[in-house]
Amino acid sequence: MAIKKEKKEEICKKVQDIVDDFSTVVFVNFHGLNVIDTTQLKSSLREDDSFYLVAKKSLVKRVLQGSAIKGEIPELNGELALAYSKDQIAPARGVFGFQKKHKEKISILGGIFEGTYVDKDKMSSIAQIPSLLTLRAQFVNLINSPIQGLVIALNGIAEKQTV
Repeated sequence: MAIKKEKKEEICKKVQDIVDDFSTVVFVNFHGLNVIDTTQLKSSLREDDSFYLVAKKSLVKRVLQGSAIKGEIPELNGELALAYSKDQIAPARGVFGFQKKHKEKISILGGIFEGTYVDKDKMSSIAQIPSLLTLRAQFVNLINSPIQGLVIALNGIAEKQTV
């Protein structure tokens, strides 16, 4: 079904706003994803303050070709959706996690990360970076580990001397 010119302009403006306002945009192929799964994906992304927009490839390509993003636009195969957020890693992590459950129905095609086009491999590796909260916990554990070892060693020495 053909889209009216006004609707195309509205979609192009929305995609342009996404590209301009968000530093991370994930290009998603959702071929074969049913409505229930799409709703689950949107709600899981919303929990991380991420958003999901389905748009025609031709309109997205038109916007991307007119943008000042560095690099080469990744191959956009299949049905196209955009996942985006103010958090640089959340949309990629959300789609990647959902992709593990629905391997044949959804895949990352690439994206935009910090003003540069990235391919699907790079975007998938970005998606595997732990959340900020997890990174902080790992850092605290890393700092705590030597101190904890020292306390255990000193406690062992103290117990030997009292025996």
